[in-house]
Amino acid sequence: MSQQVNDDYPTKPLSDKQLKDIATAKYESKATEEIKVYDFPTEIVELPSKGKLYPEGHPLSSGKLEMKYMSAREEDILTNDSFIKQGVVLDKLFKALIVTPIDYNDLLLCDKNAVMIAARVLGYGKDYEVTVTHPNTGEEHKVTVDLTKLVEKEIDWAPHESGKNEFEFELPASKRKVMLRLLTQGAQRKIDIETKSLAKLKRNATLTTTLKHVIISIDGDADNNKIRKFIDNELLAIDSRAIRTYLKTITPEIDLSVEVPDGESGDTFRSQVAIGLDFFWPDAEI
Repeated sequence: MSQQVNDDYPTKPLSDKQLKDIATAKYESKATEEIKVYDFPTEIVELPSKGKLYPEGHPLSSGKLEMKYMSAREEDILTNDSFIKQGVVLDKLFKALIVTPIDYNDLLLCDKNAVMIAARVLGYGKDYEVTVTHPNTGEEHKVTVDLTKLVEKEIDWAPHESGKNEFEFELPASKRKVMLRLLTQGAQRKIDIETKSLAKLKRNATLTTTLKHVIISIDGDADNNKIRKFIDNELLAIDSRAIRTYLKTITPEIDLSVEVPDGESGDTFRSQVAIGLDFFWPDAEI
């Protein structure tokens, strides 16, 4: 029994070139459909992670994030007393500014710093005046930092496998092999909740709590209860410090240190840019 097909269906065999042209046209048409046009200005932010730590197909695996310019509506968020008291005001702000469709909890903390700087630039401009202290003389210097000129730290990219947020590390003392991950916003939120609960019991366990979310397996065993027991009872201080040191060498992030001119000697010294209250509240009296 014959079956009627669409009139556009080819009745004659197509050449390789014709097939390629059809496929290209469909791809370009689909790409055009997916481009969204917003009624507000946006900017593309380059992420320090380059997108390498996000799974294949994740919106951030491209290494880029689209953000909108801050408006009066977002300033309302910054002055929301309830958000400020809860300590969530900046997260609320960043969520409002991020245009790329993502689950905010997936955002890596190392990329969140780049989002913070971009939000400041898109809200109040690139120039940020800070006071830094000379490491030798103790003399204070006022300097205006161009936030768009901040660069990324040099790290060891060798252990990074595209699409994976997993890093194997052998503990120097115990020789146990642990699998580590860099923290996301979602993981940090869980850490904050847990540490606040422990604080009510008069227990300060920020370090061990963080490690419980950083270590995802021990000698190939991913049992969460065993990992927590190991950290609480068996993890040596020398191994704990080694983990933190190693993570610093592989964590992509913005370098917040700048060269500051020394007026008297004519030389320069390097100093860390301290993010103050006026970073997002320029009119704050500090």
